Amino acid sequence: MKYALLSVFDKTGIIELAKKLLDLGYKIISTGGTAKELIKKNIKVIPVQEITGNPESFDGRMKTISFEIESGILFDRTNKSHVKEAKDLNIKPIDIVVCNLYPFEKTIANPKVSVETAVENIDVGGPTMIRAAAKNFKNVLVVVDPKDYQRVISFCHSESRHRRTKNLERSFANAQDDIRRELAAKAFAHLSLYDSQIAKFLEKEIFPSEITIPGRKVNDLRYGENPHQKASFYLEPNTNSLFKNLKKIVGRELSFVNLTDINAGLESVRLFREPCAAIIKHNSPCGIALGKNISQALERAIDADPESAFGGTTVLNKPMDLKTAKVIGEFKNKKRANIDIIAAPQITKDALEYLVEVRKSMGIYSFGKTMNYEPRAMNIKHIAGGFILQTPDNDIEKGFRAWKVVTRKKPSPEEIKQMKIAWKFISRIRSNAVIVVDKDLPMTRGIGSGQTSRIKSTRIALEQGGKYSQDGILASDSFFPFDDSVKLAAKYGISGIVQQGGSINDILSIEAANNANVSMVFTGRRAFWH
Repeated sequence: MKYALLSVFDKTGIIELAKKLLDLGYKIISTGGTAKELIKKNIKVIPVQEITGNPESFDGRMKTISFEIESGILFDRTNKSHVKEAKDLNIKPIDIVVCNLYPFEKTIANPKVSVETAVENIDVGGPTMIRAAAKNFKNVLVVVDPKDYQRVISFCHSESRHRRTKNLERSFANAQDDIRRELAAKAFAHLSLYDSQIAKFLEKEIFPSEITIPGRKVNDLRYGENPHQKASFYLEPNTNSLFKNLKKIVGRELSFVNLTDINAGLESVRLFREPCAAIIKHNSPCGIALGKNISQALERAIDADPESAFGGTTVLNKPMDLKTAKVIGEFKNKKRANIDIIAAPQITKDALEYLVEVRKSMGIYSFGKTMNYEPRAMNIKHIAGGFILQTPDNDIEKGFRAWKVVTRKKPSPEEIKQMKIAWKFISRIRSNAVIVVDKDLPMTRGIGSGQTSRIKSTRIALEQGGKYSQDGILASDSFFPFDDSVKLAAKYGISGIVQQGGSINDILSIEAANNANVSMVFTGRRAFWH
């Protein structure tokens, strides 16, 4: 006799699967709700209690965990002593286990869920059967995903045909082992993700001694960081990330760089309630700007550094309309420059039609109607053989309370406003970072980033800012180790400086600012972004 055990919470496709297994000569063992569904469709079922000799008990907490069930899954069919022992003990050989679990992930997606409700949705019997079947994959097929049902039926058909003809050639045997092993690996991965959600829900420590980072594959990427590398995109379960709604409308598929550039853009624009646009190159903004409307913000972001904007990724925090789309068209017509990727909450129909005419290969993506979200996830920085977990840098505005004016000249209210915008901008620019922000407009005029020397970053930002450095605001994501950056900023006519402070040479920087009649504010907080 051949037996298949069916015990699923998600009943998708289970009726069709059971019918096909019956046609292949399997007897169906089933439990609880699954058995009821099968019986409704006149599918003959062996109730699990007939195998275990015990009734379902404790509100269904005890059903399948038993010597008879686990033995039927676990004994080795290639071991003669196991086969004899199973026969002596009247153990039914369970050759297929089809199981999916109580919806713990869906349950805890409700932020108001009680611990009691969550705990009741922790599956115990299901994982036990899945683990046993996955361990004994050479003898038992384990199926945790309804998407695999048709594949399993095809596999069983082929296996049955080969066995009838006694033509179990090596190539088929190898393919058979590969499928069994693949399904087992999928089962263990499924259990790992499931258990990680339980641990995360119950854990109170933000840095536990052991941790599993769960992920569910979204799709393969066009290629990795370079075209010869492969890459895939994953999301954590129950994430509130805007990436869960990311949708391609037209144009090119995303590569590793495209996706991470969109991420860098989202991190920048989400900090603002006002219309905000960011042009991203190599995971860092080359231009960020605010505007009265999103078209003005985009125009300013491009104008901040049109040379670097070429081939960049445009990310907006407001929907893209036709007026905004025409900014992209004007950029191409005047500068003969292209944008590779656009990502916005929404793209209007007329904007889309226009953009397709501007450049057919441009990737246009939407990620939902709103930007009003606060990432809950911790930051993960991968290193060779492991990763670093850290709390996210999200409460930037709260840090404004600790700002301290350290120079004789006090910044004006308008300068303070520009400093606050500059500090938000620089918090999402690759370190070491120094930027120049326009004296009046909420936009970058010069960005020096990714340098190993702060004076180099300062020089790049000021040179790029050029005439707009006059009376502008200079921001540094950390302290100045020497007074050279302050003196250079004064030569370019910078009116106000905002920096972390905390260097042993702070007094020299303050003196340099006083001598040049430049206001300077210490934030008391660093804004590195690596």
